[in-house]
Amino acid sequence: MIDGNARLWHFIPVNPRSTLLPPRPNHAWGTELWRRIRTHIVFKTTGLCLFIWVFFIVYFHVLRHPMRPVTLMPLTALDRMIPFQPQSLIPYLSLWFYLGIAPGLLLTYRELIAYALWAAALCIVGMICFYAWPTAVPPLAFDVSGHAGFAMLQGVDAAGNACPSLHVATAMFTAIWVEHLLRHLQMPWGLRLANVGLFAAIAYSTLATKQHVLIDALAGAALGTIFALAALRWRPQPATRA
Repeated sequence: MIDGNARLWHFIPVNPRSTLLPPRPNHAWGTELWRRIRTHIVFKTTGLCLFIWVFFIVYFHVLRHPMRPVTLMPLTALDRMIPFQPQSLIPYLSLWFYLGIAPGLLLTYRELIAYALWAAALCIVGMICFYAWPTAVPPLAFDVSGHAGFAMLQGVDAAGNACPSLHVATAMFTAIWVEHLLRHLQMPWGLRLANVGLFAAIAYSTLATKQHVLIDALAGAALGTIFALAALRWRPQPATRA
């Protein structure tokens, strides 16, 4: 005679993903990255382009209509030590690609909108600083327009609106968010180190292209850190699935 409980036991499937088992490490990190990037990709791309477009409209208006006389930022010893390096234009311009990484790794509309609102708040505070206290870097003693790309840069990103550097502020905001997301997703150390390296290259490039001085960069880094930590503190519950 066969016991009924024993027969029932043999027909219950064993769940290989039981919570009693320790979680397995995620080796398919490339798949997870691609899943996050392609989720709402049209919304992310369109939103980022619109954000940058509105930013530059406000930026140029504040730049061309200062409320009071423009203050020249003082040079530090480090500013004098760092020479003009035209090749630094490449990491300087890479910011516009870098800005899309953090929102590209988010999954839900709520997360994306909250991120955009915090980034916009950062930029608004920076614009208020520019409007209330117009600043600029000291003029260079030589003409840089002969170097590739610098004639365009001087027309698009003039040396005004210096302190705090929104170039460094938005890069710092992005770097902290990308580090948080990569750590949360247990991504390889190489990606996290690349994130730090890219931020450092962008921040350094603001000094090497002579678009900013050290005080601008430090003020921008502080501004970006404050808003990044606030955004991570007050945000929607992060999603694991779209």
